[in-house]
Formats: sequence, structure tokens, C-alpha cells
Amino acid sequence: MSEQKPPSIDPQAARRWHQRPVAESAWLHEEVARRMQERLDWIKHQPQSWVHWAPLNGGMAAHDLLQQRYPKAACTLVETSEARARHVARTVAPPWWQAQRWLHAKPRVVTQVTQPAQMLWANMSLHLSDQPQALLQQWHQALAVDGFLMFSCLGPDTLMELRALYRALGWPAPSHEFTDMHDWGDMLVAAGFAEPVMDMERITLTFETPQRVLQELRGLGRNLHLARFQALRGRRWHSELLQAIEQSAMQLTFEVVYGHAFKPAPKLSVRAQSEISLDQMRAALTRGKVQVAARATPKSSLDQHE
Repeated sequence: MSEQKPPSIDPQAARRWHQRPVAESAWLHEEVARRMQERLDWIKHQPQSWVHWAPLNGGMAAHDLLQQRYPKAACTLVETSEARARHVARTVAPPWWQAQRWLHAKPRVVTQVTQPAQMLWANMSLHLSDQPQALLQQWHQALAVDGFLMFSCLGPDTLMELRALYRALGWPAPSHEFTDMHDWGDMLVAAGFAEPVMDMERITLTFETPQRVLQELRGLGRNLHLARFQALRGRRWHSELLQAIEQSAMQLTFEVVYGHAFKPAPKLSVRAQSEISLDQMRAALTRGKVQVAARATPKSSLDQHE
């Protein structure tokens, strides 16, 4: 795939989807977010601030779980449009009679991150971007040094039953192509992240009717493929699609990719004549003191803190 964008995504269709108002988060997105937040049990670091990227798409119920996990952390929610930002602001604002409104910091809802955070949470957004490398770089800039990224997206085996059905009928692909998790790992490193950890699982959903299949797919997104059918389909095609789904696609597979990576400290380039800012010098000296203290600590003392 291209280093800049997946070759099969239509940029205009992707922008229209990101600008479209969403009433609620898709069930599958909420379930993936629930599973991803369980992975936070492996991370001992407790962030004092975190960013929730595109929460309407990623899951507002999952946002509540994260707030319960980090009740004292400052939270910033980032949406892709002003309309979505207003919707999120109304959703996360607790009623005036609840103690949460007065005891916890009020979350900020913005369209652009201005203050780096210690964690960035992005659920089921990356595969919908026509410029994923640029999006990864935005996430990198939104994190403070030693902050970490948690994200999920769909992998290439997603909707393999529906893809086979469309190929058999001679129709264009039902969705754009999805990126392999190993490529995501390479792109994370290219964006400046360190120690990327990637894993994946397959979730199979079984539906009672073909109409329910289409309803679920509409909630997950739209066909963003450049070679998708450009005109409107008729009732005859719709009936044929429902019949074909009932015969061979009442079960749909979703390959879910999970990613985790840290933002390392920037490396200071040293030449014959170098200019280093005061903040860079302070950060380098602080890291040096921490590393020296860690090497000087007896192992028995370290074991007590593990």
C-alpha cells in the first residue's frame, strides 16, 4: 500500500462520511472498545490527561468506562466536525443535579488538539481515513513524551463473506481495502512511535434476516471504494442483494486489529555546531538523572515496586 493513503479509498467519500452527523455509536464499535479498554489492565502507567479521538464513531459508552478507569485524569474529546463536537458536548455534560458535574473536571470537546496528553484513545477510526500516515502523525503530535497510543481498526479479512458474494455476482467491491496489522506497525514507526505492539482477533456476527445485515453495515460506515458503483441502484438490485445475503452472507467476519505504541523522547542531533533549546536540555538532563538513578537502585529494591 502507499505510505500516504490506501489506494482504494475515495477521499471525497471519506470526508463526507466524517462530516455526517451520527446519532449513536455502532454496537460493534462499542464492543471492540470494551475489549480494548480491558487491555489497559496491562499498562501500569496512570495517565493524568488523555485524548478521546472521534468518540461518536468509537463509542460513547466506552467513554464512560474510560472515565471510570481514570476519574481524576483531564479528558479532551476530539471530533471531526463542529456539528459532531456540539453533539458530543451535549452528551458528556452531566446534569446539574449530579455530583459528577462538580466533583470531576469538565471534559473539553474540540476539533483540534492544542495541549499534548499522556494517552490517546482512538477506536475504529484509522481504517476510515484516506490519509492514515498523516493521521498517525497527528496522534503523535497530540501526545506528550512517554505518552502512549491505544487504537483499533478493521483488518483485511473483514467482510470476506460479502466480498466473495459481490465477486460471484460480478459487482464492484462492497468496501475499500483494509490494511494488514504488520503494515500498521511499520507506519507507526514511520510516524515517530516506538515499541509498537500489534495483535488481532476475528469477530463473527450472525444475523436473523438480510435486512438486519444491511442495517448493521449502515451503522458501521459506507462503501468508500474508488471503484464502487457510482449511480443509484434500483429495487430489483436491492431484492437480488437481499436474496444473495440470505443464501451466503448471514454471518459476517470482522478482523479487528489492536495497536499500542509509545511516543519516545526526541533524539538530539549532535554536529560540529549544534543548537539545543533550553527545554530540550532540561528534558535530556531529567531523563539522564532518572536513568542513572535506575541503574544505581539495587535489584531487591526494584522488585518491591514491580
